[in-house]
Amino acid sequence: MNSFVSELYKYRFLIHELVVRDIKKKYRRSVLGILWSILNPLLMMTVTAMVFSTLFRFDIKNYPLYLLIGQILFTFYAESTNFAMSSVIDNSGLIRKIYIPKYLFPLSRVISSGVNLLFTIPALFIIILFTGQPLNWRMLTFVLPLALFFVFCLGIGLILATMAVYFRDMFHLYGVLINLLSYATPIFYPESIVPDKFSLLLKLNPLYYFFKAIRQALYENCIPDLHIMFYCFGLSIVAIVLGILVFKKFQNHFILYI
Repeated sequence: MNSFVSELYKYRFLIHELVVRDIKKKYRRSVLGILWSILNPLLMMTVTAMVFSTLFRFDIKNYPLYLLIGQILFTFYAESTNFAMSSVIDNSGLIRKIYIPKYLFPLSRVISSGVNLLFTIPALFIIILFTGQPLNWRMLTFVLPLALFFVFCLGIGLILATMAVYFRDMFHLYGVLINLLSYATPIFYPESIVPDKFSLLLKLNPLYYFFKAIRQALYENCIPDLHIMFYCFGLSIVAIVLGILVFKKFQNHFILYI
């Protein structure tokens, strides 16, 4: 553990440069630049809220806030895991030339997505204030499940980065999986409309627990339930441990496939 921490400290400047590079690449040649991190979720939320509130008439109090939380979290998950999946292959030229711990590439991609997520937080609080959502200290408890969500995404990213090196079709398969997850996760619909016979399937989706905990803090203005936090903690630990073990086992052979 000490060697891992010291290695992270040793390469902290490289991690910083990789993260900055990814962020600059995302907003390159954009007139509004980072402002899109605020405008994009607001515009997407507005369009989606108008469509779904009109067509489906979900009985959800403060639907714009409910929807925006789901969209922001799912965008972070999809972006961070997709970026992490391609990170080793995208940096194959650098890996061939010099020694760099290979886990730095998926790590930097997830961090850059995390920074983009932080840029969207103002959009969230704009909606909170605009819709008259009560403000209290319990809302700040969203930080813990969000941190666990970051760890979970990093673990999944490490696994995907490993699989993508050996199995390039993973990019296409994961695209299909992301599409399925977008419907299997209560992003734009309430959990209450899911029939009882499908409720087990909903709770088998790991994203459900992170969304639930963060919504409890920001949307319901309460401290996340302990049993929900237990699932969040367990899922994040399993994902990161499994991700590290898989990545560590196969990383020495990456050079043969990239």
